Formats: sequence, structure tokens, C-alpha cells
Amino acid sequence: MNLLKHFHKASITSAYIQREVTSTSQRNFSSSSFSFNKTVFQQSTIYALSTAPSRAAIAVIRVSGPATLSIYKALTRSQSIPKHRQSTVRKLYHPDISGRGGTIQENKQILDESLLLYFKSPRSFTGEDVLELHVHGGTAVVNGVLKAIQSLHDPDSTPVRYAEHGEFSKRAFQNGKFDLTEVEGINDLIHADTETQRISALTSMQGGNKKLFQSWRTEIVNDVALLTTVIDFGEDHDVDEVGLLFDRVDSSIRVLQHDVEQYLKKVTRSQILLDGIKVILLGPPNAGKSSLLNLIANEDKAIVSDVAGTTRDAIDVPLDINGYKVVVGDTAGIRDSMKSSNAIEVEGIKRAKLKSADAHMNLMILPVDVDFDTLGQELIEHLKSLNEKEKENGYDSVRKLTVILNKSDLLRSEKKKSELLNTLSRKLSVAEDQFKFISCLTGDGITELIDYLTANFKDITWTDSRDPITISKRARDILTNDVLYGFEEFYRFKEMDDIVLATEGLKHSIEGIGKITGETVGVEEILGVVFSSFCIGK
Repeated sequence: MNLLKHFHKASITSAYIQREVTSTSQRNFSSSSFSFNKTVFQQSTIYALSTAPSRAAIAVIRVSGPATLSIYKALTRSQSIPKHRQSTVRKLYHPDISGRGGTIQENKQILDESLLLYFKSPRSFTGEDVLELHVHGGTAVVNGVLKAIQSLHDPDSTPVRYAEHGEFSKRAFQNGKFDLTEVEGINDLIHADTETQRISALTSMQGGNKKLFQSWRTEIVNDVALLTTVIDFGEDHDVDEVGLLFDRVDSSIRVLQHDVEQYLKKVTRSQILLDGIKVILLGPPNAGKSSLLNLIANEDKAIVSDVAGTTRDAIDVPLDINGYKVVVGDTAGIRDSMKSSNAIEVEGIKRAKLKSADAHMNLMILPVDVDFDTLGQELIEHLKSLNEKEKENGYDSVRKLTVILNKSDLLRSEKKKSELLNTLSRKLSVAEDQFKFISCLTGDGITELIDYLTANFKDITWTDSRDPITISKRARDILTNDVLYGFEEFYRFKEMDDIVLATEGLKHSIEGIGKITGETVGVEEILGVVFSSFCIGK
């Protein structure tokens, strides 16, 4: 009997598939930091300040849950239902709580005049009724409105409480508005400092990663369905048919494994967008390292002095350079340690060398009038070692080491520049295209240097700025420890001709992808980790 004729889409509804697919509406949530079941979730109404808790022109207070309309009516003393997604201006009053011990003064108190926005379920961020109160941002106003909302709490009929970290987003996830990759994209967007971080976060928030993971999951589910037909109807297939099917699934999984591994490599480099590209400034004392840092930062970040050895320890300065987050380290000037009697300076030199070995890029600053007799063998040897490591850094077009020749204003002709390049290239064993001329005094060459650095940043992150990819460490770990591990288990048991355990390996991979997106039973254990890093009002 031909195996392909026997296979039918209906096989996807096998016992495994029925067990594996779980509706999001059936989830119960529980974590060490937060726990609730679906019933409690539906009953409680939450509120929080969504903007920064500081004095400002405007503050936004968000309310979500079944009592949202009741809170609106109590605060505005209006029985009309606000229009969906249309802003209105209303006076906010302290609720009439005279029956629950409120004072006459409270009952008559006007809290503020507010711009209100009402979002009717399910067309809201959380999928519930949502109310946004745009009030004046003074501390007294904000506290007064928050206190008024809390005064409406009634544990028997209207439970109202302040939201936990990320609880609005958690409810959006619970109601199927987002999957976990999109939720994490929202958090990344909130914390984005640079343009590339913003673009990366938007990709996740708008479902870019979700679509990819779903395509992988669908492919593996189809492969499991093929193997399940043999497990369920093994007597209908001969040995040759089972072998052909195994090989077909094997080919499919190897393609997927390659895709996942390449994706992780790209993510690893793109992750630098979030952590920052590490650039270290090296050189002898008084070469102009601190001056260059101040020029790049466009402000005084480091002390500039004629006294050699002013910088004793590495100074890390986070910068935004053409949309890239860059952490520039200004280090102690490197000279032969034996020539220094200062223990602090010697330790600074040691740390400078260690940091440079771990950097994405090293900029060696040398003055054009450098004296090789005073330069020091220790610096020259360290420079050569960095140049050797460049061949092993894995970034095809990235210069891990660039020699910056400062004080170019002292060179009067191109001929002198050419002669100096030739000499330094030979003595330092560094190619001429790894040298750049600048003048910290006049600013010459700084713009060209920044353009050069930006081109290298693009290569280091290994992605076009229109398509950066970042996912959480949680998701990266799951791809490695669950998805790829499941593939390896499949290969191992395939070699043993054990179709049942080989299939279990692929199920492990499917469950791993489900952990990333939040589409599996048992997802509760990761929710606390995902949402605990969110703002209270998000």
C-alpha cells in the first residue's frame, strides 16, 4: 500500500495533536509572583498610573475590567455610556461614598477636569473594557484620582485593585490579543534607546517573530502527523515504506534545524543592538583618547590633561552613534608596566588590555609624531595580538582593530601622510587600510571616522537597519534547549529505528516553540518571568 495515499490531513487530529493544541481561553495562570484563575481574572478590575510617576503636564491613568463603566459613571457622575474610541472632556468628582463612611467634603470634591477615552471590549488593548483618564500631572491630582478609584473597591460586588507589573499586557495575552513574542516586543519598545532598537522591537510587536515560529511549528506538527500515521496504523505499512517516511521527515527536520541555527546566529549579533556595541579606546598616555571620546560624545565625558596617566581606570560611556547604541570605553594609557611605579596605573593598564580583548572594536590612538623609543614594547605587542585576533573574530568585513592617527594638523602634505603610513604599517604589522587620520584639535576627520564606525556597526550586528532581529534571552534559551534538543533526540532515536521515541523528540520541539509563543499547556511557569519586568501601568 502506498504510504502517501494512506496519509490524510485528518491524521493531524490524532490523539497527540488533540492533546497538544490548547485554546488560550482555557488557560489558568499561576506563578510565584502572581496567580489567578480565569474566574478571578474576569471579576477583578485593575487600575494604574501608566505614565512616569513624576510631576508633568499630563498623567495617564488606565482602568481595565468589568467595573470600568461603573468607575466612569462614579467619577463623572454621568449615567450615559461614553462613545467608543472618542475623546470627551469631563469633570472628575470624588465618588459618592457617603453610604460607606465618606465625608461631605469628599462627596462634593472636584478632583480635576480630564480628557477621557473609553475602549469597549473586545476592541481594546486588554480585550476588556478599558478607560484612560488623561489628567493634569501634578502629584496631588494623580494621587487624588487614584485614591478615588480605590475607594470604589467592594470585595463582594466590585473588586478593584492596583495592577501588578505588566498585568495589562498579561490580560491582553490572556484574551488572545498578543502572543508572548509580541508582548516581549512591546516591552522592548518601551525600553528602546536608539532607532535600531525601536525598529527591532516593532518587528516583534507587529508579529514578525510570531509568524516565523508558527511556520516552524506547523512544519514540525505535519512531520509528527506523518509519523503518527505509522504509529497508529503500523500494520498497514511495510519496512520500506516506514524507512522512506523516516527519511522524508529527517530531510524536513534538517532544513528546519539549519533555519533555526541561522536565525540564532543572526539574533546573537542583533542582540548587540540592545546591549550596545563595545568600542575600546587604547593607546599610550596622552595620545588623545579622552579628547576623541569627548568629540564623539559631543560633550565632556572624560578629563583631558597634559599630565600622562590621568585616566587610571576604564570609563564606559553609552552613546547613540547614528542610531546604534555604543558603549565606548576610555582606558588607561598603555605603557610598559615595569616603567610605572604606581600600582593603580599598573592595574589600569591590565584592565585596559583585558577589556580590549573582549571588545567588538578597538581604536588604537597614536599621535602622528609618535616616538617608537618611548611607545613601549608592551603596547606594540598588545596591538599585534589584537590584529591577529581580527582574523578569528568571525565578522567578515569588520575591523576589530583600527589605528587612529591623531594630530593630523601637524602633517602639512599628503606625501608625509603616505610616508608615515608606510612606516607605521611595517613596524606595527598592520595593513594601511586600518589607519585613519584625525585631529582632535581642529576636528578634521571626525565625521569620516564616525561614518567608518557606523559601517562597521552595521556589519557587527549583521543586519540591515530595516530588519534587525532581537528576541528575549528566554526565547533564545528555549530554541537551544528545547527545539534544537528535540531535533537531536529525533536523530538519535531514528538511528535506533525507534519511531515512537523519535516522534517524542519532535513533540518536545513543538512544545518548546509553544513555550516561546505561549501556546502550550504549562506556560504558567514562564509568565511571571515575562511580565515581572514590565511597568506597572503596562
